[in-house]
Amino acid sequence: MTETTKTHVILLACGSFNPITKGHIQMFERARDYLHKTGRFIVIGGIVSPVHDSYGKTGLVSSRHRLTMCQLAVQSSDWIRVDPWECYQDTWQTTCSVLEHHRDLMKRVTGCILSNVNTPSVTPVIGQPQNESSQTIYQNNNNVSNKPTAAKILGKVGESLSRICCVRPPMERFTFVDENANLGTVMRYEEIELRILLLCGSDLLESFCIPGLWNEADMEVIVGEFGIVVVPRDGADPDRIMNHSSILRKYKNNILVVKDDSNHPMSVVSSTKSRLALQHGDGHVVDYLCQPVIDYILKSQLYINASG
Repeated sequence: MTETTKTHVILLACGSFNPITKGHIQMFERARDYLHKTGRFIVIGGIVSPVHDSYGKTGLVSSRHRLTMCQLAVQSSDWIRVDPWECYQDTWQTTCSVLEHHRDLMKRVTGCILSNVNTPSVTPVIGQPQNESSQTIYQNNNNVSNKPTAAKILGKVGESLSRICCVRPPMERFTFVDENANLGTVMRYEEIELRILLLCGSDLLESFCIPGLWNEADMEVIVGEFGIVVVPRDGADPDRIMNHSSILRKYKNNILVVKDDSNHPMSVVSSTKSRLALQHGDGHVVDYLCQPVIDYILKSQLYINASG
């Protein structure tokens, strides 16, 4: 397959990130490597979206801290970004709503053909004037030599992602969309399919099988319209998990299971283990968290005396 016929993917991970671990970052890397090896996909970006404070999970520290820790964890990455939109809403957002928001935003930013745009969401873009026209990303000057290539279009996507999906410490509350961001439609010369896929561990996939935990209509949208990339954790068998849910079985072709080293050392790393290590002064915390995150936690005195 050529670059333009492959499906271009943005991986979106939702979660508490309380705190973000090396396992979370490796989950992105493993998923990207696997999708590239299939020969069907090109991963052009990754988005970390921490949950809203009102999620109510025991021991959940403020989103101000979690956003900063996430940014510190990805500061050396040239393709993973931290997104504050979910945290900045008035209340907790469903995973389905977060996916729909990013789908609609990416469609506006890139102008590309998104394969999962069946039902436009009503999630607003914070700070973006609703009736103000935007200039196009590319201008057609009828000059063949200036014809945009897929690489140029994806380069513009990358620029927009870096402006739109990036939070840098020190944290401030600011508008989600940069006022200088180009949100016009791309004048396409090549049809590029772009998909946003939910990235998760097998533990989240298993939660789909718990009766009443997820809204079934949301599950239909998440798995049926978007799709999931699953990174196995703790020796879990995603294929076995899928057999316990009629919806997962129905959309099995939309669930991509990363098949790499099942004994990957990061597959057992979790935020829970990290918090326990911090509380007990366990030196193994350096195996779970990157040093800038550890330094921030110690400086801010997070989790040290927490019970969550």
